[in-house]
Formats: sequence, C-alpha cells, structure tokens
Amino acid sequence: MKTPKIVFTSIVFLTVSLAAFAQDYVPPAPATPYQPKSDFWNRIFVGGNLGLQFGTETFVEVAPVIGYKVTERFMTGIGIKYLYYRFKDAYADYSLNEYGGSVFTRYLVLDNLFAHLEYEVLNVPDFYNSFRPDARINVGSLFAGGGYRQMMGSRSAIELMILFNLNESRYSPYQNPIIRLGFAFGL
Repeated sequence: MKTPKIVFTSIVFLTVSLAAFAQDYVPPAPATPYQPKSDFWNRIFVGGNLGLQFGTETFVEVAPVIGYKVTERFMTGIGIKYLYYRFKDAYADYSLNEYGGSVFTRYLVLDNLFAHLEYEVLNVPDFYNSFRPDARINVGSLFAGGGYRQMMGSRSAIELMILFNLNESRYSPYQNPIIRLGFAFGL
C-alpha cells in the first residue's frame, strides 16, 4: 500500500520539477551607460521676466525668452513680451495692451557680470497721430546695459539688469533706467 503512495508522490514531484525546468531563461538586459544630451541641448536656456503691480494702476508683464550659448561667455536669444496696463480712479478708466518681440545678445565680462544689448519691437496704441481708438503703431527700442547673475546650481540663475533705452520716444512704454529681475534655466 505504501508503494502506490510513494509512486504517486514521486510522479507529482517529478512533474512539478520538470515544469519548473521547462521555463525559458531570459537573461537581464545589459545596463545602458548614461548618454549625455547632445551639445546643442546643453547650450539652450529658457527664462524671462514676470512683472505684477495692482491697485489704482495695474501693470502685468509677461516676457519669456529662449537663448543659445554660442560660447561659454557669449549668448544670444529671442523673446516675446506682453504688457497690460490699466488706470482706474474716480475720473478715468482706461487700459492698454502692448505686445511684441525682441532679440538680444549678452557677453559675460566676469563670471557673474555681463553686458547686455537688445532690440525690441512693441505694437502699442497710437494716441498721437490718429483719432481712431483702435489705431496702433510699432515702436522699436534699443536697450544697452549690464547686469549681475547669481547662479543657483550649475544651470540656473537669477539675473538683475539695468538697461537704458537708447532711442526713447513719446510712444515708448519705458522710462530710463529700466530695471529687470529675471530667471534663466538650462535645459
């Protein structure tokens, strides 16, 4: 009687063992070494400025930029800008929308000090030469100045700039000097 139990138990263990050995062995994939980004993407940076003021005079500025580091000291880039201005008190209530774009170059004179040159074109309301409320004009501004950048890690920085509009006109939305606080992040 014990023989059939032993035979049955042996057959069950043998079947389970054979089923376990029958599974395919798949070796693990070899680890791929770290591939750094191409040199092009290491040279791209993004950033810009954001300005907010609320009260009787409301001011909103959104100005993102994207740039390219030509060398470790010389950078160039483009940006877009939107400005909203509203004045409201007991006697007046008006608002302006201005928008446009810019191109800039920057050269690091020292590790944290840089010279900055920028040309910007804004589309602004034409209050002086037209009686139509929807008349607009393009206004160009040439900014020159410099700034200081404080690095935050190896690829990000806070930037403080002082710029002067070299061709200020009555349409210009800026008064000299122009002070900007912005950010830059490497990709």
